Amino acid sequence: MVGLPPLSVPTVAAGVVVAVGLALAAWALRALGERRRDAARGRLVAVDAGRAMTLRSERYRLAGRPDELRQLADGRLVPVEFKSRPTPARGPTPSHVAQVRAYCLLVQESTGVAPPYGVLRYADGEFRVRWDERARAELLAVRVELLAPYDGRATPSPARCARCPWVRGCDARVTGGGPSRPRSPSVVGGPAGPA
Repeated sequence: MVGLPPLSVPTVAAGVVVAVGLALAAWALRALGERRRDAARGRLVAVDAGRAMTLRSERYRLAGRPDELRQLADGRLVPVEFKSRPTPARGPTPSHVAQVRAYCLLVQESTGVAPPYGVLRYADGEFRVRWDERARAELLAVRVELLAPYDGRATPSPARCARCPWVRGCDARVTGGGPSRPRSPSVVGGPAGPA
């Protein structure tokens, strides 16, 4: 076996210094990359967990708080919604897209300036959600549909209603002999004015 020279204190110290230097350089490069990515996404303006900013629209009787609000170089705000799960196999779900579009509507109503898009960020990827007149019309059509009285499609049962988290506000729940009477849209929170 070939004999190795004994390690001296200066040799070990130099090795430690080199290793720490390489670790710091890697950390600095990673932080620089994250800063560049953040700059491209826009300046962070609000975070749901920190500087929370609740957006409100009296016109549509909506309120919400996106996970982040980013300000682009031109001053427009972009709502960002995080999902902890990976992207679904067929892409973003319609409910997630509707949620981001609702935030876009709230940004537009709150600031008077439409965001160019919203961001839906899953654990493994990010999607830009279109926000234009067509997307706005689609969102408002979904809102109208949600505000419509119960149409009889559900089949309530005592067992199903007992474990449903929405039973207190549901107009299809079982109340004794059958479904309760549908509530009027004004009780549910109908339109506050013309769209």
